Amino acid sequence: MDLEIKKNLSSNWFKSLQDSICNCINELENNKIKFQSTTWKRNQKKDEGGGEYRILKNGKIFDKVGVNYSKVYGKFPKKLQKNIPGAKKNPRFWASGISVVMHMKNPLIPAMHFNTRYICTTQDWFGGGMDVTPSKNDQNEKKDFHKILKEMCNRHNKNYYSKYKKWCDKYFYLPHRKEPRGIGGIFFDYKKNNFEKDFKFVRDVGVTFQYIFQKIIKKKMKRKWTSKDKELQYIKRGRYTEFNLLYDRGTKFGLQTGGNIEGILMSLPPLAKWN
Repeated sequence: MDLEIKKNLSSNWFKSLQDSICNCINELENNKIKFQSTTWKRNQKKDEGGGEYRILKNGKIFDKVGVNYSKVYGKFPKKLQKNIPGAKKNPRFWASGISVVMHMKNPLIPAMHFNTRYICTTQDWFGGGMDVTPSKNDQNEKKDFHKILKEMCNRHNKNYYSKYKKWCDKYFYLPHRKEPRGIGGIFFDYKKNNFEKDFKFVRDVGVTFQYIFQKIIKKKMKRKWTSKDKELQYIKRGRYTEFNLLYDRGTKFGLQTGGNIEGILMSLPPLAKWN
């Protein structure tokens, strides 16, 4: 398949998924609060693409949720070229993706994160994943979450779930705290064996995330919580912030390649605490 066709297919999917996820969020909020949408350009002087980030704050369900889409291109900075597959041979790149981070009003509902991306250098590949970060343990929720992920992965390859779950557990870990960020999920990168099969999997990851976040929210949105529950949420958000600023690849990649700063940092919670 022609590379330009691959680019168009992937970027169009990410954009349509942004619209679909935002529509789901609006419905959960009964359309009483709207997303603030901002479009941006990577370079003000020449065409290097850009994107749109949408943020909704102070809803009945969501304290803050960001749904970002981007399609950017240009040259990797020299310091990045040796770390990106194919970039040492030619520093030019093209990348498109979607990223979602949800911080909830009700502390009994976990924070949720999802992203998928398609990157082209002299090589091209998909990456992404999703994970859930509760402030209180809920073993039934954890079991159900991983059951859905396993069923989704098994539709494509019986080895995906165990492989990508382990990758997620390793990735979303705070070494300075010696603790995981949350209850895991799946994480994958450098998927480049078969575009059609890989793209089908990436689309399924997006659709499954939509199903999961709606299921979790609808189950817990009316549950009563206490001030102690909220304090635990704030502390957990502090850990979330530490990970995203210290270790997160997407945050580093965006800042090092001229991405939109507000869009990149939308993953940070509106309020967090440290002991």
